[in-house]
Amino acid sequence: MVQTPVKTSSSKELAMQAVELIRQAGCEYGDIRLCTYRHQNLTARDRSLSNLADNVSSGFGVRVLFKGAWGFAASHRQTPEEVVRIVALAVEIAKGSHLTQQTPVRLARVEAYRDTYITPIDIDPFAIPIGEKAELLLTINDRLLGYEAEGVKKAYSFLRFTREDKIFASTEGSAIEQTIYRSYPGFGCTAIANGDAQSRNYERAPLNVGYEHIDKADLLGQVERVAGEAIAKVHAPSCPSEIRSTLILKPTNLFLTIHESVGHPTELDRVYGYEANFAGTSFATPEHLGELQYAAPWVNFKADRTQPRGRGTMGYDDEGVLAQEWHVVKDGILVDYLTDRETAHRLGRGSSNGAAYADSWYNVPMVRIPNLGLEPGPEGGSHTATLEEMIADTEEGILIDGIGSFSIDQQRRNFQFGGDAFWQVKHGKIVGMLKDVTYHSHTTEFWNRVDAIGPQSEWMQCGTNMCGKGEPIQVAQMTHACVPVRVRDIAIGGRT
Repeated sequence: MVQTPVKTSSSKELAMQAVELIRQAGCEYGDIRLCTYRHQNLTARDRSLSNLADNVSSGFGVRVLFKGAWGFAASHRQTPEEVVRIVALAVEIAKGSHLTQQTPVRLARVEAYRDTYITPIDIDPFAIPIGEKAELLLTINDRLLGYEAEGVKKAYSFLRFTREDKIFASTEGSAIEQTIYRSYPGFGCTAIANGDAQSRNYERAPLNVGYEHIDKADLLGQVERVAGEAIAKVHAPSCPSEIRSTLILKPTNLFLTIHESVGHPTELDRVYGYEANFAGTSFATPEHLGELQYAAPWVNFKADRTQPRGRGTMGYDDEGVLAQEWHVVKDGILVDYLTDRETAHRLGRGSSNGAAYADSWYNVPMVRIPNLGLEPGPEGGSHTATLEEMIADTEEGILIDGIGSFSIDQQRRNFQFGGDAFWQVKHGKIVGMLKDVTYHSHTTEFWNRVDAIGPQSEWMQCGTNMCGKGEPIQVAQMTHACVPVRVRDIAIGGRT
């Protein structure tokens, strides 16, 4: 296991210096994050490497609360003199904000922690030679293009790695060091025939894990299937539009529906209207807490910052709140939100559940979806069924794998989702592929129409590495572990 120190002692000294300066300025609260982010991305298109980027960004951000008003400033120069300047600037901004602020910010309490957290990994992804990584991608593409005679005309593959080194210190006594590793591989191809083009993709889910996640045998072993399904898809009939059907959704499709229709609507800053960019606010307002039948009674959604390998897993959030797990929807009822310290206090909670995250040293933390997943059906439960059993018990429906296009309205009520591959189910059997499928529904209507949930044995960690939010935009990542589900009587559309 790689155990690399997060920062040098000089960074710790800068953190302590900033905290003392914030106290001397008379602020009721303040914190500093000193961060280094390394991102390595490789992409191959057809038989050449089209992109190679290995970037490092390093700096610090200071956040202060003065008479109930926030101030924030940041710099890439990590020197004692610059810490003095940035703390003074953050305090000055807070004082200016205080002049026009109508409601003072108050924060939920947090314990003081002095701790270190490192993502458990076996192989440091940055220790693997670039040439070895590029060779893997080109091999995948070459094998995909081996199906050119059957219709595969384009191929791509990628590897993405991240390391975040962070020191957090606050006036409440916390001093936390964290190192987060992330790995993500995938590939896809496009088949062309009869004036149409259709793609098929495969990825190993983006997870917090080392290079051991780049399973060469698995990636190469999926090439024949992916190419074959792309070819079958381009020759498949289009799905009829304006029908209603039963859907059987694999975790690789369902995770995005969870993300958009459960994750974002329960971010408490969106609920309160603090954040409204990218289809943001929410229908799930506080008067519905504990009462709204968000989903069928056998549906449970749990947030979990502690999930092993989860993309949003860490020891502490970016406000120094200890990682934890909690239900957002329990027995179908909306029971909680995703909070930072500010929104938790407004909700009347004594503490935050640790959903604050910033994607860089120069951005402020905001409420972000942590790992948020659908819990499996209980063994022997009346609504628990394997994927095979769901198919066998479906007279007519559509099986969907992978993600495609999506849209959702400003309050997260009405949505449309596509997918990457579709199969028609008739009389309990898969009878062939379809293409151009979308499904449409209302958030609570959709989740209340779930009538079958997969067991623990079919639980999968799927998720995203590019969730955008805020202005200026911040990008976060999270896992939405889930199981297959069957949903009855959903509106289906297609390309006419």
